[in-house]
Amino acid sequence: MIIKKVKILNFKSLRDFEIEFNNDINIIVGNNESGKSTILEAINLALNGQLNGRQAINEISPYIFNLEIVNEFKADLVAGNTPLPPSILIELYFTSEDPKLASFKGTDNSEKSNELGIVASIEFDERFNDEYLSYIENPAQVKNIPTEYFKFNWHSFSGASLTKRGIPITTTLIDASTIRLQYGTDYYIQKIINDTLDPTQRTNLSLIYRGLKESFSSEEAIQEINDVLSDTSANLNEKALSVSIDVSQKHSWETHLTAYLDEIPFNYLGKGEQNILKILLALERQVEDSNIILLEEPENHLSYSTMSKLIKRVHEKCEGKQLILTSHNTFILNKLGLEKVILIANGTQTNLSALSEETQNYFRKLPGFDTLRLVIAEKPILVEGPSDELIVQKAYMMQNEGKLPIEDGWDIITVRGLSFKRFLDISILLGKQVVVVTDNDGNYAKNITGKYQDYLVHDFINICADTNNDYPTLEPQIVNDNTLENINIILGKEFESK
Repeated sequence: MIIKKVKILNFKSLRDFEIEFNNDINIIVGNNESGKSTILEAINLALNGQLNGRQAINEISPYIFNLEIVNEFKADLVAGNTPLPPSILIELYFTSEDPKLASFKGTDNSEKSNELGIVASIEFDERFNDEYLSYIENPAQVKNIPTEYFKFNWHSFSGASLTKRGIPITTTLIDASTIRLQYGTDYYIQKIINDTLDPTQRTNLSLIYRGLKESFSSEEAIQEINDVLSDTSANLNEKALSVSIDVSQKHSWETHLTAYLDEIPFNYLGKGEQNILKILLALERQVEDSNIILLEEPENHLSYSTMSKLIKRVHEKCEGKQLILTSHNTFILNKLGLEKVILIANGTQTNLSALSEETQNYFRKLPGFDTLRLVIAEKPILVEGPSDELIVQKAYMMQNEGKLPIEDGWDIITVRGLSFKRFLDISILLGKQVVVVTDNDGNYAKNITGKYQDYLVHDFINICADTNNDYPTLEPQIVNDNTLENINIILGKEFESK
């Protein structure tokens, strides 16, 4: 059983969003705040009924609603209308031949289509209608959505209400980036250890720990201390005062024992070591029985070699399952397959599988991070080499009071001349504005007009090249177009002639 499609309405950064998935591996990439993590959260909410690791009903907050819809709601109130508060809607559409999911089929979805699926919604509870009307009597004082009057609704496409036990789909969300410490214990690690032990082992561990605590009071030095305390308290009442370790809690080992790696406490390990250990433990224990694996940016804090080993392990453990992961890392894209990449930009989905096979093959072989730079860049400028990058950057700084292009969102990306068309293929797929600064190589008609004729029909693609064939590259073009004085200023030199 797999998720074939997810629809998200008004949840965090996603106003009205739809995404389709591959049956096996899905790599979600995009800029910060594009909604990558929100997609994983939405899937986990719909399958497990949880937000931030707690029951959804306990985590309903005004800040999980899309900001645009919140502002529209407040503007509607100020305009004198009485709108109902907006709702959050998440729909999962499944593909499955499992008879256990047959009862999940129906038309109770936004498309009214007869499908297998689940609906999770956070919506206004009409039982609080009177309280809500009282709350909005003075619209100018309404600063946010009154989520105190909301409920969590969870049902299948057949309309039947759901509970976690009633969903025959097991999912695992692995996010090792957030480490919550209390009393030296990482609860993520302790949960995995606790889940790994069988009931007998957990009981034995609790008994042994209790025994260690009780033996504390038997130490001679502790007995001497308690004798002194007892004598002191005898002056106040007839009861003996002593110190010991609390043994009243049944399972206190969870909050007092910590994990070690090569005799080093887990919390003293480097962030990269902590993250990879968490991910590997989760993969070993939780993935085995899961149908769907959600993995949040596994590359965090990892070196290239460590990440290579981790991704190989992820690929092995998740074989035959649906894997949905988010990433900013080009290596992961190339390792797991470029055709599995889903680009998220401006609230829309683009699949790199839509690129030509020639372009896909090119990017599979491309080292470094350039595969993603065009996607993530706000305003990309493509140049042929390092010298071109320096010249364009210097010219921009001179025209903009010393500001670097990247400070205004212009990302100068150095690519080989033969690669321009491959990057422009992605630009067309995304509808992204891009500027190309290139050489005419002595033949403008052939190397610019002819070469890029299929790309120049798009108004968001701008090819910048000198039309004069006597100046085939950028450097002589600059010399030709500037006075000697300007060239010396630009280069910080004192040349006597061009």
